[in-house]
Amino acid sequence: MNILGISAYYHDSAACLVRDGEIVAAAQEERFSRKKHDADFPRQAAAYCLREGGITRETLDYIVFYEKPLVKFERIIETSLAYAPSGLKTFIMSMPLWLKEKIWMSEMIRKELAGFRGEFLFPQHHESHAASAFYPSPFEEAAFLTIDGVGEWTTTSWGVGRGSELEIRSEIHFPHSLGLLYSAFTYYTGFKVNSGEYKVMGLAPYGRPKYADLIYERLLDLKDDGSFKLNMDYFNYCSGLTMTNGRFHALFGGEPRKPESTLSQREMDLAASVQLVTEEIMLRMARHVRKETGQKYLCLAGGVALNCVANGKILREGIFDNIWIQPAAGDAGGALGAALFAWHEVLNGKRTVITGRDSQKGSYLGPDFKDEEIEQFLTVKAIPFEKHPISRVPAITADLLMQGKVLGWFQGRMEFGPRALGGRSIIGDARLPAMQAQMNLKIKFRESFRPFAPSVLIERASEYFDLDRESPYMLLVANVRKDKQRTMTDSEMGLWGIDKLNVVRSTIPAVTHVDYSARVQTVHRETNPVYHAMIEQFYEKSGCPVIINTSFNVRGEPIVCTPEDAYRCFMRTEMDYLVMGSFILDKTKQPAWGHDVDWKKEYELD
Repeated sequence: MNILGISAYYHDSAACLVRDGEIVAAAQEERFSRKKHDADFPRQAAAYCLREGGITRETLDYIVFYEKPLVKFERIIETSLAYAPSGLKTFIMSMPLWLKEKIWMSEMIRKELAGFRGEFLFPQHHESHAASAFYPSPFEEAAFLTIDGVGEWTTTSWGVGRGSELEIRSEIHFPHSLGLLYSAFTYYTGFKVNSGEYKVMGLAPYGRPKYADLIYERLLDLKDDGSFKLNMDYFNYCSGLTMTNGRFHALFGGEPRKPESTLSQREMDLAASVQLVTEEIMLRMARHVRKETGQKYLCLAGGVALNCVANGKILREGIFDNIWIQPAAGDAGGALGAALFAWHEVLNGKRTVITGRDSQKGSYLGPDFKDEEIEQFLTVKAIPFEKHPISRVPAITADLLMQGKVLGWFQGRMEFGPRALGGRSIIGDARLPAMQAQMNLKIKFRESFRPFAPSVLIERASEYFDLDRESPYMLLVANVRKDKQRTMTDSEMGLWGIDKLNVVRSTIPAVTHVDYSARVQTVHRETNPVYHAMIEQFYEKSGCPVIINTSFNVRGEPIVCTPEDAYRCFMRTEMDYLVMGSFILDKTKQPAWGHDVDWKKEYELD
């Protein structure tokens, strides 16, 4: 039974193929279209999934869209009427697309995937999130908690999964939304909604949560069980084209920061405040869900589940014995959840759980490029390279890291979800104090305050981080162990704001955030043997089992998918080497490359 899950038309559209309950392939459309957070129908992602599964549109049994368009349309109409006449402009702008396309979803999909003769299914948005959280998890039975901006009406849900069954027990409805509260502060601090929330999380440790009490007093009515209502007098997302309004701006002392303008201490304090409030809400929800369900394990999904700082706090509080977070927790993961929901809930398909192991396959669910394909690209483009046995590549790469080089790493299947996990990564030596600034400014072309994540051998993780379990998807934050931390001087202790950035805090300073935390990825031999072998070689040579891992892209572009994408990114940055399969490319041996190249034009010409 072949089931294609689809998420589209909001942000981060994606496709996923599930066969008899097994996840065969999954990918976001942005990786193929090269349009970051692409919301269009996932034509190329769907085509990839079918190719990977060796099937055609004609032999596909079901297509499952991740939400109910008609119910979402109902919410938009009711909200517009409730806030009339102020919501009229938004209503008028949205109606043509809905009336022409979105409410005719079956017809649209059948047109996009001509030849499909199977059935359509439409689970609820949060049913898709819950399915993506529970079904791939390593638990036979668990509670689940899904938190995002909004689906149809639901913004938060919790319940219980048992075997092949899901039961949603409670929901919070729009306009009351933790995701939209966080997005309001994302907008107000000058970042882009639905993509800049992780920047707010990264900025928070530079500030003081001086506005947290004001948020509780004026914006939020929070109950002990984590349920809440927002004071809509301060928000504009129901009736306008912005997240916040004049009352919100007056409350926090001024107009929203203009994008790309200088960050002030106010933005840092605002970030710290909304992050603290978010953590408190999630902790209360988790405690309530444990009390009401009695379950030992918790599964998380929805865009807010990408808040790895809050996830880490839930884990450290010991509310549950263990937690599992869907690696593609946002809307992209809705495609995966929709397909799994259909298999288990609609078709009553069997679910097999292997104790201690999830069925996400390390989230390496995207395209793979064999050595033959990589070599053909390099040869046709006359690109200089060295070829080595794949068994030698880890040791050679480790030697280059020891020399302080920054490398593009392109191996195996592309990751599904927003994190690079050693398939499409940029890597460096975490021991070098200047490496964070070098990679931010010369490689990633992004804000200097942004932290980098460590990849660490699972066997050695607890030696460097306060973490006693695996974190393969980079969705848990843990502190660097005390014995690896550096004692700061009195003058360093007195620094605040962005001045904290360049203080060396540990033996792995390039991946230690200003609050001594790190967004940890544990690397496992079973799911990524080449990446594990490379870090193991680095450990043998350096005595350190930790490297920097950041996504293989530059600011404003999606993570690379193909060898062509990887080479372009390599050449437009100051990366030193590119490792693709068995091939190693030295930047000093490459032909001249103009940084004024029209990238979009060149990509289309190719």
